[in-house]
Amino acid sequence: MRLLPTQMCRPGMRLAKKIYSEDGLVLLGENVELTAKLITRLYECGVHFVYIQDPRTADLIIPDIISEETRHRALSEIRTNFRDLMDRPNRKSGVTYPYIAKSFKQIMTMVIDDLTDQKDAMIMLMNMGIVDDYLFQHSLNVSVYTTLLGIANGYSRDELMTLGLGAMLHDIGKTQISMNILKKQGSLSRDEYEEMKRHAERGYYLLKDEPNIPLLAAHCAYQHHERLDGSGYPRGIKGNEIHEYAKWIGLVDSYDAMTTTRIYRNPLLPHEAVESLYAGTGTLYEQRMLQLFRDKVAIYPLGITVKFHSGETGVVVDINASCPHRPVVRILNDEQGEELKVPYEVDLSKQLTTMIVGVNEDQPFAEAY
Repeated sequence: MRLLPTQMCRPGMRLAKKIYSEDGLVLLGENVELTAKLITRLYECGVHFVYIQDPRTADLIIPDIISEETRHRALSEIRTNFRDLMDRPNRKSGVTYPYIAKSFKQIMTMVIDDLTDQKDAMIMLMNMGIVDDYLFQHSLNVSVYTTLLGIANGYSRDELMTLGLGAMLHDIGKTQISMNILKKQGSLSRDEYEEMKRHAERGYYLLKDEPNIPLLAAHCAYQHHERLDGSGYPRGIKGNEIHEYAKWIGLVDSYDAMTTTRIYRNPLLPHEAVESLYAGTGTLYEQRMLQLFRDKVAIYPLGITVKFHSGETGVVVDINASCPHRPVVRILNDEQGEELKVPYEVDLSKQLTTMIVGVNEDQPFAEAY
């Protein structure tokens, strides 16, 4: 299989992985043949990348960072609880719903178990093949990515639980923001932007009195938009005034926002998003956190098409955990774009003079999908 932008799909290609609805139902199954209408519909629904069958990469298996069961259970709980809060606008402090802690702690236990069972797990894009509300999927993504970084950073299981809960609930305050603002197409007005920024404070007040939710998780919701140089919000705190967990969450929140389809723009690829984050080294994000983050991100995800400086193109078939920006690539097309009769693999961690200069170049597929 290989990962392809939906816009580059052609009628006749076949799906290699299922497409799910926001309720976890299968919309399109494996081996479904794409038509022009289906391709257009997928793109309109925010599915900008799909896994496609290709005989030249038929042996490539792309594992999920968490199990399908965990993902479905988590999205269901996030969706149910967040929608309940949306139906209870201006919820007052002290009016609590204890079931929130129980359900989210159960989810986090599953996430932590899944991630600790995977040696050298990498941050892989989790948005392909899912038609879902951005808020729900984003909350899960940020929690999974942040927890993985917490494991790499050496946090204990109890610390991972608090960090993961803070990450999963960091945007819960958006349940108290008007849907007209949350789903507005185009730029927000100044007043709308100021209202949107209030989600951090509202998230804190929703969580701070919640039974069995750590107060630190509430502070994660409060602080995840604060930045080292004091340019963040809502309080403009800086440096060590920001809790370490909130710094991790703020970094991952920015990354996932950039690599996820939004109403007003298409997603960036991981290497583009990481470059953008690095521009904030020392001012927005801590250098040591960015370094660990970069070491754990699959900058060129499995199955993606890359182009070398020589003109050759191929598909990423393996990631070097110790050097994720130098993957193993199966060369499918030569310098002139002609399909190779016998593809071969190049380990970029061993061929340091070979450089990737493009991603998702429009190269022909084999005739049979």
